[in-house]
Amino acid sequence: MIVLIADDDAVSRRMLARMLTTAGYEVLAAGDGDEAWQILEREDAPRLAILDWMMPGMTGPELCRKLRERKREPYTYVLLLTARADSQDVVEGMDAGADDYVTKPFEARELQVRLRAGRRILDLQADLVKAREALRDQATHDPLTGCWNRYALLEALEREHSRAAREGTPLAVIMADLDHFKHVNDTYGHLAGDAVLREAAGRMQAVVRSYDLVGRFGGEEFLIVLPGTSGANAAQLAERLRAAVAHDPVGHDGVRIPVTASFGLGASGTALGGEPQTLIRLADEALYRAKEKGRNRVEWANAAEEEPTALGNLVAVAGRPGGG
Repeated sequence: MIVLIADDDAVSRRMLARMLTTAGYEVLAAGDGDEAWQILEREDAPRLAILDWMMPGMTGPELCRKLRERKREPYTYVLLLTARADSQDVVEGMDAGADDYVTKPFEARELQVRLRAGRRILDLQADLVKAREALRDQATHDPLTGCWNRYALLEALEREHSRAAREGTPLAVIMADLDHFKHVNDTYGHLAGDAVLREAAGRMQAVVRSYDLVGRFGGEEFLIVLPGTSGANAAQLAERLRAAVAHDPVGHDGVRIPVTASFGLGASGTALGGEPQTLIRLADEALYRAKEKGRNRVEWANAAEEEPTALGNLVAVAGRPGGG
């Protein structure tokens, strides 16, 4: 683990560095508070820091205050190194945001023990962050496919709709439904159906941009939210999604299962109005038409009056005939 030493006394810095290196730490050294702050501001800042109380530039307590004001993760554990042993001084240092302190002159063993305690706290904090992120992922993602769940996706659509209205940018959504999915479950079993859902979701996620959102809307239905995307561009993307899903059968338990999907597109232009649910309704209606017209195809419902009329209010992009 890397430890930052900030001390304006060169002899003290060298002694600390030698001791920490012998104990297995990697050392970064700073000769004053300003240099220490530059190191602590970096993305790869050390998570353990030993700061002298009195230094040119920022003092140790001042560094602690600035560090805690940022509330950045991962946490930096700070030991104040001070000749001040008065209880009021100790309280001042801890109030500034220090985690522990060591008085000068210090014993090497005492400092090492306090650093080990700091490492244990950092490890516990890392475990808590990991657990928090896991819970957040469970709350926002579908456990089977790994894409966004319905609740998180609708929240994201609300945000993107508000942003599109505020910035005057287009927004599109695509509703996708796997064709004849009940037949897959009835013929190959529900585990095979799960494999088909996972693979279809993965194929769609591989096609969209990094900031597009793919979510499981329910059952075998998926909703794709496309920020900053016009109807014409969204129709082209929907066709690429259709081709990606239908490209190869899905392998499961030695069986090759043909898979296709139907797609409905709802898009609003730069004069965005109404509610985000309107886009979902339009996409759902277009999806229904795609199912009626033979499946494995894209249908587009255009919700913006200002879209080029040459594209038509309803565009059908036909794929391979038939269904899954």
